[in-house]
Amino acid sequence: MEYTLNIRGRLMDLSHPQVMGIINVTPDSFYEGSRKQTEREIAMRAEEILAQGGSMIDIGAFSTRPGAYEVSEEEEGRRLRWALDIVRREVPDAVVSVDTYRPALARRCINDWGADIINDVSEGGLTGIVNTPIHEAESMFDVVGELKCPYILMSVKPTLREMMKAFAGEIQQLRDRGAKDIILDPGFGFGKTLEQNYELMADMAELQALHLPVLVGISRKTMIWKLIGGTPATSLPGTTALHALAVERGASILRVHDVAEAVQTVAVVEKMKQSLTKEVI
Repeated sequence: MEYTLNIRGRLMDLSHPQVMGIINVTPDSFYEGSRKQTEREIAMRAEEILAQGGSMIDIGAFSTRPGAYEVSEEEEGRRLRWALDIVRREVPDAVVSVDTYRPALARRCINDWGADIINDVSEGGLTGIVNTPIHEAESMFDVVGELKCPYILMSVKPTLREMMKAFAGEIQQLRDRGAKDIILDPGFGFGKTLEQNYELMADMAELQALHLPVLVGISRKTMIWKLIGGTPATSLPGTTALHALAVERGASILRVHDVAEAVQTVAVVEKMKQSLTKEVI
């Protein structure tokens, strides 16, 4: 399916899958290679993502890995503002997503600090992060409706059936509030066993029935290295295999640590899909 996103009045074409590169301004994200702690590291990473063919940058300041420590709203905001200032200075035309579940911070990132997209791993505030209940003064859905910015809605449901049912209701809630551009993230690694992650990947194409673009964030996750052995650092081959399957099953955006490899994967899978279409004709 062909989709577009309205990025502050600019239309972004998702008819061909896009690659979103990760910048984590955290000391404890699960993959050490994604952690950027200095101004120079952040600037170089932002430039690298675009130079390698990425079209989007996702900035996170609060690790959601199992066992991660709680980060105060003040500290998360300080990190996000600092990183967004650097990225906007170095690559001013980049499409930038901010990874936060806090509505007040999301508003500031969009209105004041230059982010374009909200990436929310809490399914609109339904679940806690690092086993900590969320107690927010505002609703993320209300904020998204107010801002009218693209919004990534991630599911923590364990099965596709539960996910589809929940997504249907949440999409309606967002539409009722005036939200325009909604992106669905099935939430690989969140609230799912290893087996459930692979079952979800097998059936992921069914998400297309909701007629919204799908983002897949599977890069170097536990479901890969626990299956094959190793660590996040040794999980690039498995990541690439799953990226190919995700694109084949309709993913519009891949959120990745390894941009060049993902861009190549997208190009190869898209070429194969074109060839298969010609064969059928």
